[in-house]
Amino acid sequence: MRVVGYALVLAVLLGDPAVAEEDPFADFPEGPNREIVAAFCSACHSGRIVARQRLSRERWDDALSWMTERHGMPPLEGEYREMFLDYLAAAFGEETADQHRRLPFASPPARKNPFAAN
Repeated sequence: MRVVGYALVLAVLLGDPAVAEEDPFADFPEGPNREIVAAFCSACHSGRIVARQRLSRERWDDALSWMTERHGMPPLEGEYREMFLDYLAAAFGEETADQHRRLPFASPPARKNPFAAN
């Protein structure tokens, strides 16, 4: 029993080697400001969540505000916010959905979402 406990502690401290080898930037396509956006976003969630969104610039702006208000994300203001919006709209905008492999919910829904803000 004690050996299992030590093994669990060791596993938590060392982490899963398969996860450690993953590239946190793998889901973020090349482009200006990729590194700063990928590092900031992947601090809280995987890049796959970001890559699946396919939002307009305005909706990315709303999403950044929502994450700040609802989840305590540090606010992005001024030129930093513009850098993030430029990258997110170019890499994961609505018009880029056809340029990348199809992911669930990657394209706008056929009907308006009644729960969406706009």
